[in-house]
Amino acid sequence: MLSSPSITGSFAAPYQFGQRVKRGGQQRASAWRDGDRTFSVGLFVPMSGVAGIWGPSAIACATLASEEINRFGGLIGREISLKCFDASDEVEDISDMTREVVESGSIDVIVGMHTSSVRRSVIEGCRGRLPYIYTALHEGGEGSNGVFTLGETPERQLRPAIEMFVSERHARRWMFVGNDYQWPWISHRLARRYVHEAGGTVLSDTYVPFNVGDFSEILERIEREKPQAVLLSLVGQDAIDFNRAFGHAGLASRTLRLSCAIEENMLLAIGDRNTEDLFVCSGYFGALGDDANMGFKERYHQRFGQRAPTLNSLGQSTYEGVHFAAALAARASQRQGAGLIEYGGVRGIDWRGNANVTYPVHLAQVDGHFFHVVRTF
Repeated sequence: MLSSPSITGSFAAPYQFGQRVKRGGQQRASAWRDGDRTFSVGLFVPMSGVAGIWGPSAIACATLASEEINRFGGLIGREISLKCFDASDEVEDISDMTREVVESGSIDVIVGMHTSSVRRSVIEGCRGRLPYIYTALHEGGEGSNGVFTLGETPERQLRPAIEMFVSERHARRWMFVGNDYQWPWISHRLARRYVHEAGGTVLSDTYVPFNVGDFSEILERIEREKPQAVLLSLVGQDAIDFNRAFGHAGLASRTLRLSCAIEENMLLAIGDRNTEDLFVCSGYFGALGDDANMGFKERYHQRFGQRAPTLNSLGQSTYEGVHFAAALAARASQRQGAGLIEYGGVRGIDWRGNANVTYPVHLAQVDGHFFHVVRTF
């Protein structure tokens, strides 16, 4: 059984908020007495490469969160500052970069929105010396020391959507396509079970490297084997390229597609001619009309203007990540024990541990360039 990080345990040793790690791994306990009145959040998000399309909105959302916290007095009297780092899969030696940043004492906490493969590198570099809040959807089961996960997992995203498609759309023949790393590997292994339990079958499970570009062989296989549904676990530009090619091949009119990682920016890039019968399951869409999201969107556009980076699930997750970091630090400073973490989010997440996170999940059908929520699980 995987354990989730406790509040008192994780923040008592080997680090505490207000005690930054300096080079060599020793604590600089006098950090705040030295006149440093900032609380520095290391924001690890992709700014280039296949997932670079997520970067602008992630930075904007994290900026909004930090400014909101500062406007109301900061974090336990300290001003939050952001330091951004490129956490793209194409960046070499992310573990070394993380280790150097942690040992330099320049950040107090990491908020990361990036792929699971990058997460493994950040964990290797951090080694539990700072709290690391991972905000993106992921494959689940993260039990590393000091890592706090907020994002959706396959049990909440894929299982109800697959069951619905098998029972209501009679989509019993599935093909899986994903990038070649652990999020698709584990998600597809779980999804295969969900399909079988619902009464369907998986015809094939294919993985491609990042930036593959050419999907003609996979599209030919889809044309030949005629699945009723395709599960897509492709990231960023790869998902854009695949869905464009899928539409151009004339497959959209007879094969539904399900993804957990397509968001509003990518939808615009895919093009409305290529989105017929495309569904996305996510904890957040910019189109949600509840009061919390309407207020969030108003604050976002007041701060960044109407031409701000398009709001989406992955970008919005860093807003929640920064607020979660603040709530976590405040709780640790009060030496409170583990339990429910309450913080300023949009989705209404209850976090009681990495294995005990509750949040709504929405299934949306793409309508041109827009998401239309058809079911909430």
